[in-house]
Amino acid sequence: MKPDVSAARGFPAFPRQRAGARFATSWWGRAWIKAMEDTSLDHVLLRKGRAYAKTGQVGPITVSPGRLAAVSETGYDAEYHTVVRVEQLGDADWERFLDQVAAKAGHIAALLDGDMPHDLVRAAADAGVPLLPTVGDLEPECSCPDWGHPCKHAAALCYQASWLLDDDPFVLLLLRGRGRPELVEALQGRSLPTSPAAAAGAAGARQGTPAAEAFSLGVPPLPEPPAVDVAFTPLELDPAPGVEVAALRVLAASASARARELLVSGRSAALSEYQDRVRLAADHDLDLGLEAAVRAWRYGGATGLDVLESAWTPPRQELARSRALLEAGWEGERPPAPEAWRNRWTMGETQLRYGRDGRWYPFERRDGRWWPAGPPERDPSVLLA
Repeated sequence: MKPDVSAARGFPAFPRQRAGARFATSWWGRAWIKAMEDTSLDHVLLRKGRAYAKTGQVGPITVSPGRLAAVSETGYDAEYHTVVRVEQLGDADWERFLDQVAAKAGHIAALLDGDMPHDLVRAAADAGVPLLPTVGDLEPECSCPDWGHPCKHAAALCYQASWLLDDDPFVLLLLRGRGRPELVEALQGRSLPTSPAAAAGAAGARQGTPAAEAFSLGVPPLPEPPAVDVAFTPLELDPAPGVEVAALRVLAASASARARELLVSGRSAALSEYQDRVRLAADHDLDLGLEAAVRAWRYGGATGLDVLESAWTPPRQELARSRALLEAGWEGERPPAPEAWRNRWTMGETQLRYGRDGRWYPFERRDGRWWPAGPPERDPSVLLA
């Protein structure tokens, strides 16, 4: 079937991803990847496809009914045209699907909010409407000489498509044949089922707006935040006996920045005298002999400083969750087993420390001491990649 060009959506190329980036955080995105991987007979090509996807070697992506397309770059001044085809649903299938969506107001709201409810997919499947692809449903084509099914370019395109599906389930529906505007318009003509009792109670009542139409309007944008980022005007102070004018200027600028930060965040911040001294040194490059503390503050503020200078015992379920993230995000062999003590995991010359904000802070050994080595991450595998 020839794709409907008028319904096509274009997406810019994904840039190179940081180490440890993961594919498909949504359950329907993972189902998409599983359908592609279960079809493949060559895990080496899949691994190369993941690398191509993460290193930005796939060009802009075009999604149209039944068709996913992009131009892949190999790094050798060669370009390959890659297409992945998906079977479109027929008109009768769409009617049954729309019946399932309109049967529950929450389905409409979830779709418009970027979610794909499990019960909607199950109900559609029970009605004979397959939304998610399974083994063999994705048909890759590529102009490269690779005989893989899929080749590394098609695999990379499918992996990147999972990011699109994460952000908007209507991408999947467009691949199945109908885009968001067409579906919303179709839903506006349908109303939710009403029980006999509710219908009797509503007799003679003023006609309202159909639920499908109300949910299709989406969520209005929030108002602009108040303008609080006022530029600081440095103090103009004349020299005076016994007064360090330069120090006063630094303190005034620091107080202004701190007040602006508190106003924007809406949090109170009672810093100790030591924390405030570290903050001043970090904000104004003051040499106060606090190099490690300043580095910790720049990476994580007060929490980063606490991670540097004190150990604590996190709840076991938080450490178990972090171990699961480490194993899930590690590619290839199993991740190294850390030497664990309280909130600190040591692996050779690298140490990760769990902060009270639920993030892991990286440290490196230097001259027999552990020094802050970078900003924190919630997923420890990202820091070890």
